[in-house]
Amino acid sequence: MAVEPLPVVRAADLERELPDARWLIESLWLKNAQGIVGGGPKLGKSWLGLDFAVSVASGTPCLGHFPVHDPGPALVYLAEDTLPSVRSRIESICDARRVDMGSLDLHVVTVPVLRLDQEADRLRFDATLSRYRPRLVLLDPLVRIHRLDENSATEVSGLLGWLTEISRRHACALVLAHHTSKKHHARPGQALRGSGDLHAWGCSNAYLAPMPDGLTLTLEHRAAPAPDPVRIRLVSRKDGSGTHLRVVGPPTDGGPMPLERRIESLLDDQAGPLRRNELRDRLRVNNHRLGQALDHLEQAGRARRTAEGWQGMRPEPSPPRSSSGVSDGQTSLFQT
Repeated sequence: MAVEPLPVVRAADLERELPDARWLIESLWLKNAQGIVGGGPKLGKSWLGLDFAVSVASGTPCLGHFPVHDPGPALVYLAEDTLPSVRSRIESICDARRVDMGSLDLHVVTVPVLRLDQEADRLRFDATLSRYRPRLVLLDPLVRIHRLDENSATEVSGLLGWLTEISRRHACALVLAHHTSKKHHARPGQALRGSGDLHAWGCSNAYLAPMPDGLTLTLEHRAAPAPDPVRIRLVSRKDGSGTHLRVVGPPTDGGPMPLERRIESLLDDQAGPLRRNELRDRLRVNNHRLGQALDHLEQAGRARRTAEGWQGMRPEPSPPRSSSGVSDGQTSLFQT
């Protein structure tokens, strides 16, 4: 009996990745990527996941800052929230973003229990994606969509493998909200509760960590440089409406300045360009890390390569802000 070989092509014949087709949400989430939004309980994982969904469905910048490159339908399932609560959160984000919720191509799964380790629910989930064809799917939280032992690599890898297959078959990004442990780790992804396969699985991951004046959002990507961490807050208007997450600046935890900001600061202080070897010597950083950071700065329009070296590109002045770092007329829900 003849055996059909696996499909193979020469490396030079593989399809090229177009630069403008890499991102679903620039710097935050790769197109058709699977990954995890991680953080401790009550830190804003659901708010962040819903911001992703509203942004993709409306084509408006995520967190009011990160452009969406491939807008389209979005599908969400929040297992721990009542349906009125889900509506209220989405309404608040739409209100802040000045988006008409009635025209939004955002859909909510309303089944009370969803177990994606069970064949019957897998078939229904697959059929739902076929019907709505979402660009992005949010499942929140991971612990409520299965009955597996999260510490078992064998059991977890089976579920994650199926989710990868589903994401690829339907060409959609898949976002899982998941809790982190309280233990300190060198990398945020290592703090994800359960099997280490969860961290390894993500093509794009986002992690939330508490700070005295808000949250730090840290990103990592398998196939793209990670941006510097940013500081975000859950804010609302003075009357309590329009609650949403908002970027308010770089982290202020007193730690070392991220590499890309160190490069920008150094370039902005110079009267003329700096060559790469000068940057490397002054920053005391290895050549590979420096190259990744410079490439990302150039792609983001924050630095420019010239024949004489690298130059900074000063941003346009920002609108006035209050002393809290939040635009006037808004209130932070993180009180210091």
